Amino acid sequence: MGKIQKDPKEILPDITKDYQALYGDDLVSIILYGSATGKDFQPGKSDINLMIVLTENGIEHLDRAFALVSKWRKKGVAVPLFLTENYVTTSLDVFPIEYLNFQDNHVHVFGKEILKDLEFSSEFVRLQCEREIKGKLLLLREAFVETEGKGKALKRLIKDALPALIAIFKALLHLKKIAIPEERREIVKAVADAFDLEYAVFEGLLHIKEETSKISEGESFQLFKGCLKEMRKLSELVNSLGG
Repeated sequence: MGKIQKDPKEILPDITKDYQALYGDDLVSIILYGSATGKDFQPGKSDINLMIVLTENGIEHLDRAFALVSKWRKKGVAVPLFLTENYVTTSLDVFPIEYLNFQDNHVHVFGKEILKDLEFSSEFVRLQCEREIKGKLLLLREAFVETEGKGKALKRLIKDALPALIAIFKALLHLKKIAIPEERREIVKAVADAFDLEYAVFEGLLHIKEETSKISEGESFQLFKGCLKEMRKLSELVNSLGG
């Protein structure tokens, strides 16, 4: 691993030069997304995530990027998402949550701005929210039983699960036409208010994720049980919105 990047944006000019040299006119745009765009970035812990948009011809030559991806992985950059503009525009009905999050949390680095003007069907958003919540609830129940209630395993489970929950929460705020806050705690608070959920449960999970407060094994256990209860309630509420 190379030098830890305290500000991911500092390396973007060099990344852009590398991909321009590699793909030339087949490079449509470069987009930074995820925690590296804002205050939630944790140097040495958070990934630096990029979207590399190529032409239809360029996407046929992913093998060109092998060495370049390896070079930047050593400097903390995750393997990018390689896609085409057509793939994005034809995926909004099946992956609205993912693209809503890209749209809400990205930095346009190079080329065409393909995310800014994307529009989403409310019913497609609601449907994926319901599907993701119910699917996540099943997985969390299964994983909870596997942990046998042990503290370290529970905390690891919570840390792994939270990013997906935050993505769902942001989509729910979009569905309710509520402005999406920048910080995770504010997002959780807005969803808790909008859907009458127990904010303290999710706030406790955030403390575990961010390691900002000492949480005992017993507290972790109760927080996770509370999370399962609130997610079950949320699945029923989202189902009642349509479908």
